[in-house]
Amino acid sequence: MRMLVLGAGLQGSACAYDLLQRPDVERVTLADLHPTRAAPFLKKKKSKRLVGARLDARRGPQLGKLMRGHDAVMNALPYYFNYPVTKAAIAAGLHYSDLGGNTEIVQQQKTLHNAAQKKKVSAIPDCGLAPGMVNIIAAEGIRRVGDAESVKIFVGGLPQRPEPPLNYQIVYSLEGALDYYTTPSWVLREGRPTRVDALSELEDVVFPGPVGTLEAFHTGGGISTMPWTYSGQVRTMEYKTLRYPGHVAVMRPIRELGLLSVNPVDVKGTKITPRDAFIAAVSPQLAKPNGRDLVALRVEVTGRNGRRVAWELLDYYDDRAGISAMMRTTGFSLAITGVMQVDGRITATGVHTPDQAVPFQPYVDELRRRGVVIRETSVAKG
Repeated sequence: MRMLVLGAGLQGSACAYDLLQRPDVERVTLADLHPTRAAPFLKKKKSKRLVGARLDARRGPQLGKLMRGHDAVMNALPYYFNYPVTKAAIAAGLHYSDLGGNTEIVQQQKTLHNAAQKKKVSAIPDCGLAPGMVNIIAAEGIRRVGDAESVKIFVGGLPQRPEPPLNYQIVYSLEGALDYYTTPSWVLREGRPTRVDALSELEDVVFPGPVGTLEAFHTGGGISTMPWTYSGQVRTMEYKTLRYPGHVAVMRPIRELGLLSVNPVDVKGTKITPRDAFIAAVSPQLAKPNGRDLVALRVEVTGRNGRRVAWELLDYYDDRAGISAMMRTTGFSLAITGVMQVDGRITATGVHTPDQAVPFQPYVDELRRRGVVIRETSVAKG
């Protein structure tokens, strides 16, 4: 296999690292505008199979040329590149996957379905943690219960040692996290896609120690297009983000005061964007270079017949490799999808989301081999 990874940030680096663990991967090309920014854990690999390449993703001809000689492209660039890169990959006859996160762009990518089928390749957006892993688990739950009444999904990337006032540390783009805090979330209510306010409908979710009680609230993007896929089939479907208790009590007033707004304001004669100023001010406080993170996940699916299935994951920073839990659950997930596309375990051609195309058990087995263990926590009632 010859694999092309776009984006040398943390998730792209984790994806490339995981691919290099496989002896059947002949070459991994890691492309970025600044390829030397790859994560330290990847630089330590010093593998001859890893090739760095400089890429300006805005230049279509350069991107098309780089794709030649590869079997698949795994895109870990910012989400606004996803549509043009998908189009380029299909034109080049490569399998394609990305980390997604923007539902409108996923809808645009789906318009390329026929083109991908003609090229006999698969294109799968949303292949990270959420969206991604949770979608695959939820789809399996819906298949298991038969006639699903509700699907509830909870995910959070958290510090192992929380510090007030937010009890949070940056585990991926802070700008992306704030997008989710300010964008309404799509859910299913009475079987219909419905928008609900981010940071709303707070509830407690209890995990095994030492994690304990977390708070859960709506945020956008976590289940991508699933509310439309299952419209009229599932009565209730929702995704909530997990944080330590007290997080929303701080973030909601910050948002309501306008500090997360993207509309410029005049400050002593200079136009500034409140969100940019907020990010600049708090990033040094929330960036914990030596911090250790964890990922908590729970998916619960209940059928109209009372049958219930649920899965849970607690994953932790890998001290030996120096790889965060967020990278293990997100970057590794992207790598697994790309491999399964090339080796034929993903059989569908065209553009599909993970819940439609990725087989549950092979995917979960691949995660387990990496020490990312999704545990089924309950079975049928009655």
